[in-house]
Formats: sequence, C-alpha cells, structure tokens
Amino acid sequence: MIPARDEEAEVLDSLESLAAQTHRPDLILVVVNNSTDGTERVAREFAARPGVPPTRVLCLPRNPHKKAGALNHGLARLAEPAGSLMQAARFVLVMDADTSLHPEFVARARLVMESDTRLGGVSATCYGRGGLWRSTWQRYLTGMQIIEYGRYAHTRSRTAVHTMAGAGSFYRTAALQQLIDARGEVFWQHSGNLVEDYETTLALKESGWRVTANQYCVAYTDLMPRLRDLIRQRERWVRGTLDIMRQRGWTRHTRLSIVQYVLGLLGFSYSLGWIVVWAGQSVEQGSPAGDPLWLVILLVWSLFSALRVAPLGWKAMLVCALLLPELVFQLIRTYWMGTSLWRSYTSGTATWA
Repeated sequence: MIPARDEEAEVLDSLESLAAQTHRPDLILVVVNNSTDGTERVAREFAARPGVPPTRVLCLPRNPHKKAGALNHGLARLAEPAGSLMQAARFVLVMDADTSLHPEFVARARLVMESDTRLGGVSATCYGRGGLWRSTWQRYLTGMQIIEYGRYAHTRSRTAVHTMAGAGSFYRTAALQQLIDARGEVFWQHSGNLVEDYETTLALKESGWRVTANQYCVAYTDLMPRLRDLIRQRERWVRGTLDIMRQRGWTRHTRLSIVQYVLGLLGFSYSLGWIVVWAGQSVEQGSPAGDPLWLVILLVWSLFSALRVAPLGWKAMLVCALLLPELVFQLIRTYWMGTSLWRSYTSGTATWA
C-alpha cells in the first residue's frame, strides 16, 4: 500500500520496485491522497501495463486526516470484501511514494515474520538516495543525510526499534486487526498526530507485539536537498515524536527514547562549549591551546567517527574524519531538536499540511 500525495515524479519508481520483487505482491494499492498533480494518472498507467502485479488506484481528494487517513482508507477497502483485514491478507507492506525497495525486500521480510509469530512488524533499513543536488551546498546537505541514514542503519537496535519506518514497513495483519478492534483504526487519525508511524509502533508494543528491523530489508528514500525543507521535515518528525512521548508519559516503551533525546542535547551542548572555550584560548594565545592529551582525544574521536561509517565507503569515512562537516550538520540538527522541544511545550496542537 502506497499513500501518495503529489508524487507524480517519484511514484513510478516505487511501483516498479514492487514489480521487480522476487516475491511479488499479490496486490498493490495506491491511495492518491489530496493530490493536485498527475500522481493518479501515473499510477493508473502503471496498473494498465501488462505483466505488473494487480494494482488498484484509490482516490481520496478531500482527506482531512492526511497520511494516517489515507492508510486507514486503504486498509478498510482491502478488508471490506473479506469482512476483516486478517481474512483479506496475512501481511501488509506500507511504503512511501518517494521510496524504492531492494528486489529481495518482500521475500526477506516474510522470512523474518515467519521466524517469530509474536512479531507484529519488520521495518526497513533505510538509505538515502543521492543525485538530488544542484549546488555545492545541496551536495553537502544531501551527503550528510546519506551519512546520517547509513550510520543509523548500521547501529539501530533490532530488538527495541524506536519507529517502524514510514518509508517501508511490513506488518502482520493479525497485529493491525488487534488495533482496529481496540480503537477502530490502525493509524491514529488526529490532527496533532505528525508521526503516524511512531504512534502506531508504540500502539503495537503496548498491545504486546514485538517489532524489529532487518539490515537486509533495504529501502532507498529521497532526501531533502534544501535546508528549509529539511528543517521543516525534521521539525515535524521530532515535534511529533515529542508530542506522542509527552502524551504517553514515562513508560517502558518510551523511556529509552526520552533518555536518548536528553543525552543528545546535553552531549552536543558540552561538545560545543568545549570547542568554543578551546577556540577562545587559542585566539588569546595566538596558537592552538590545550593539553596534548586533548589532541589525542580529538584524534581518537576523528578515527571513531570514520570507522562508524566504514560500510558507506572511503568518501564518507574521510568526511567524518574531518569532524567539521559533521559539526556544522550537528548545529543544524540541534536547531530543529531545540525548536521542536520549545514548540511541543509552548504551542497548541500541531498540524501539518
């Protein structure tokens, strides 16, 4: 199932990645959601092509519930003929329209799900797609996002996944049906729900289901080449996550995320403070200041940063070893983390277009 809003330029790649699966989907549902471009036309042209998996295109031109509403609409239409979602299918793959999947994604996700009946879902391991830049600044911005995605892909927890990726998540319909029975819908249709994937992940955990991620279930997703769009995207993600965590409170499913967020802010504040003091002393003395021990620590930090991205190749390792490119990006990241925290506590209910 692919919710698609104004994805005329991207949705075909997503659909073709599904057609190229070694284990092809039994049915593809494209939910054209509040779209104003040619997304519906592209999807219907794909559906009419010979040899592709059966494809249905659903239109939802006036959907007040955004992506959550589109997903729930698709699930309801899927379940309608059979009487329930469990009767209609065993598994449902949800993916974004700006994402392409590795050809083995479905086959591998099925194997993971069949290995443990208590698994409610398996999340994609996401990598960023390059080639979107038009300037040196955009090349830097997308490059840092590629490193960010790649590092997270190789370090995220497999047993306590924070969020089932909106870019690609493979769900057991028995788990989704349990949410429908409990609250009438899978994805919470509330104007303040900015991160339907995170809220649903928590709901599955709270219902007793396990969720996991698999490094071989790979999805490739578009990045933000413009700073304004990147900050807007990340503020929605972080603000939405904070709002949901505040609503849920301190529980065994939220406490790790809360601690990680706080430590992230504190850690960067300490690092920035240390750099400012060191730079000030260096200017005052007319030469680099500090104990040689700090230079050793800096070298170890540089080496550690490079090794963390070794699977991404030597270019990524070189960028991280230089430290400064990541420090600049960390400044940007801290900005959206800080503004999201401020707005979560001072603003009213958030909404997104």
